[in-house]
Amino acid sequence: MQHLPKVSILTVNYNQEDMTREFLGYVKNLTYSNIETIVIDNGSNPSLSEKIKSDFPEVIFIISEENLGFAGGNNLGIHKATGDYLLLLNNDTILHTDFLEPLIESASKLKDLGMATPKVKFFEGENLIQYAGATGIHPITGRGRSIGHLEKDTGKYDTIYETELAHGCALLIPRKVVEDIGIMPEIFFLYYEEHDWCQKAKRKGYKIYYLGVTEVIHKESVTVGKANPLKTYYLTRNRLLFMRRNNYGWRWLFGAAFFFTISLPKNLIQKLLSLEFQHAKAIISGAIKGLLMKKTHPSDEVFVNKNNKALMNQL
Repeated sequence: MQHLPKVSILTVNYNQEDMTREFLGYVKNLTYSNIETIVIDNGSNPSLSEKIKSDFPEVIFIISEENLGFAGGNNLGIHKATGDYLLLLNNDTILHTDFLEPLIESASKLKDLGMATPKVKFFEGENLIQYAGATGIHPITGRGRSIGHLEKDTGKYDTIYETELAHGCALLIPRKVVEDIGIMPEIFFLYYEEHDWCQKAKRKGYKIYYLGVTEVIHKESVTVGKANPLKTYYLTRNRLLFMRRNNYGWRWLFGAAFFFTISLPKNLIQKLLSLEFQHAKAIISGAIKGLLMKKTHPSDEVFVNKNNKALMNQL
């Protein structure tokens, strides 16, 4: 590429300063030369130290006094970003030094690009894939699946193709798309927000792509944990909420019927039999909230300013 598009790398920190420091080390070693890096400290206690700020003077640090969730934290960075592309990366990802060049080169050739994710591989295990594209969220079950999940990486997915969903741990979106569709939906707080964002982009005529020409390594489940009632609550609540926001008519009716007559009883019985009572409680409260809560949010109508790329200079 003769002109290197500017890339704004955004990552959210929540009580993980050491991990964020390691992540910034990977970013610092990237060979791509036109980058700005934004770290959003999402209500950490204690907040990020002055040491990390002085060690990475080139990084823009945004401090939020409260935890705004995955979408809310990223949206602070989205408003501040000035890049042609915004790249949302979890702070538990590992980046190869030359990771960014093929990603941006491939993305720049896709005129209908809404969002994209590179190949994502697990940190643990023997060269195992976490994501190589994804199916859509089924209107009845409210479930989707990652393509290539737990397969060994043999090079089979070293290609580019249209897919249904991007992955939130490494999500690339052109700035012009954010200007068109708005910021990430904050109603979800945790889980399903990038899926909902993808649906919004597709309704506007954009496409979601898997860019298997490069990869990130993901230390999965560091932020929330593998067996946490909080995770159970948000997955249950947001599964229903996603279906309510994106399914209409018979799709929603059949989806709700499946959830409450099959999925919910099955999950409850499994948790009760395994004596995971906190998880059972989380399933019930998540289902009630997901069904009854308002399905719209003020962030659904918030857009970044096309003329002033840095709306939040006061931060």
